Amino acid sequence: MSVRQIDAKMLSKMFLAGAKNLENKKEWINELNVFPVPDGDTGTNMTMTIMSAAKEVAALGDGIDMESLCKAISSGSLRGARGNSGVILSQIFRGFTKRIKTENVLTISIFAEAFEKAVETAYKAVMKPKEGTILTVARGIADRAKELVEDGTEDMEVFFGSIIEHARYVLSQTPEMLPVLKQAGVVDSGGQGLVEVLAGAFDAFLGKEISLTFSENTGSKRAAQDASMKVQAEAEIKFGYCTEFIIMLNQAFSPETEKSFKAYLESIGDSIVCVADEDVVKVHVHTNDPGLAIQKALGYGALSNMKIDNMRLEHQEKLFKMAEKNTAEPVDTQAAADMPAKDFGFIAVSAGNGIQEIFKSLGVDYIIEGGQTMNPSTADILEAVEKVNAKTIFILPNNKNIILAANQAAELTADKDLLVIPTKTIPQGITAVINFVPELSADENEEAMLSEIGNVKTGQVTYAVHDAVIGDKDIKKGDYMGIGDNGIIAVGAEISGVAKDTIARMMEEDSELISIYYGSDIKPEDAEAFRTQVAEMYPECDIELQYGGQPIYYYVMSVE
Repeated sequence: MSVRQIDAKMLSKMFLAGAKNLENKKEWINELNVFPVPDGDTGTNMTMTIMSAAKEVAALGDGIDMESLCKAISSGSLRGARGNSGVILSQIFRGFTKRIKTENVLTISIFAEAFEKAVETAYKAVMKPKEGTILTVARGIADRAKELVEDGTEDMEVFFGSIIEHARYVLSQTPEMLPVLKQAGVVDSGGQGLVEVLAGAFDAFLGKEISLTFSENTGSKRAAQDASMKVQAEAEIKFGYCTEFIIMLNQAFSPETEKSFKAYLESIGDSIVCVADEDVVKVHVHTNDPGLAIQKALGYGALSNMKIDNMRLEHQEKLFKMAEKNTAEPVDTQAAADMPAKDFGFIAVSAGNGIQEIFKSLGVDYIIEGGQTMNPSTADILEAVEKVNAKTIFILPNNKNIILAANQAAELTADKDLLVIPTKTIPQGITAVINFVPELSADENEEAMLSEIGNVKTGQVTYAVHDAVIGDKDIKKGDYMGIGDNGIIAVGAEISGVAKDTIARMMEEDSELISIYYGSDIKPEDAEAFRTQVAEMYPECDIELQYGGQPIYYYVMSVE
């Protein structure tokens, strides 16, 4: 016998099953990401978004009605939304539940109207909607639902089955709409996530046995940190051992000999420092086989001050300590009340103690820990807003994947004006704060900051977590990449070389200032050496070097 309508209890079961299926597939969805950067992946962000809602739905128990179910789905996903894909998913749920919340049971025609409302809401949330993404798949679902209603379809099983089949077809066509997907040989990861939610929901409708037990920490801040750390820790550091020693020479070390020795070190590693001074030679190299460097050096004399550090273990330990620190920090709910009231306040998203100190020194009131490797949720931003006692608060996302969550937080903030300055990088955020003038109005400051951040070109150097072909660049796992405002602009096997290539591609004839922020994995002496090289390349420019302390990104640089 065909089913022609479903109630709130069945819809709740379907939603939870969809969430569970997405959770099960999140790592696979993460692997669909085109760009090989160590970031907050689509599967992780979408899963954390839906799990925030699933937690509220599960808490409703058996005595569930449509209105309370819709409120749990909408509110939970909106507040838990992370990353662009998570925000769009939350807007799909928001639009869908807006249509059905007053109904006792759902028919096929109501479902079709709800799908249409979901698409309309999601498209409105994105300033420049792009086809070939989750939005396209969502629209395909709505279009197919409308067709089925017009065809007179009344059987829910036929309805859902046909919708999912069409959703998979639309998903398969996303590479034809986005060349970067076609080049990488993958479908859109956000669209795949939406299909998995539908597929899980359909399985529940069909009565398939599904475990609705969720990971204890799924959807929590710590879970996001663990997922982020997994990406970071598993990303291979190209040369794992930092090797240092001094050669006590027993023979002449001519310029030709020094050149030959450096060439050998370059053949087995990178980050090479080789300084000869009369009877000694100081050596520093990152390599996978310290023994080779030592054996070669012994040919020139005895060794002293030997030091070998495993950078992979140090990097992993650093990430876990950072997560423990963030998790252990208590929430100070009285922070805003204890602060004197003022007209304007600032919230910035950033990672790295050096960057955070720069923002604080510029007058930023509250720092949200996060960035490329950990996208804060809408709830994280709302929590920060509560801690700033100001009538108007400017928020600086400093990452393009956080802007939508910030916009969503602005919509949900009632007692304060939250103005989102859409900064996509740390240098843009710093420029925005510098150009704030207390005597001007909020609108005047917003206009000035938007104008100034448009003059900032940013480049960031990180590593590739998997092989990829992007445009004309053949990238291998472990390569260093320079990422500009519009994509990957430099690739190579040596950090400073890639950083210099990145700057070169950002320079223009009237460029006057180059700012360099070095990360936690760069030694101060290496950063100074890099600054000297850049100054020699561009003597007409002012060069500023500052410690950023950011993880994952060896250098963050800007040109103005």
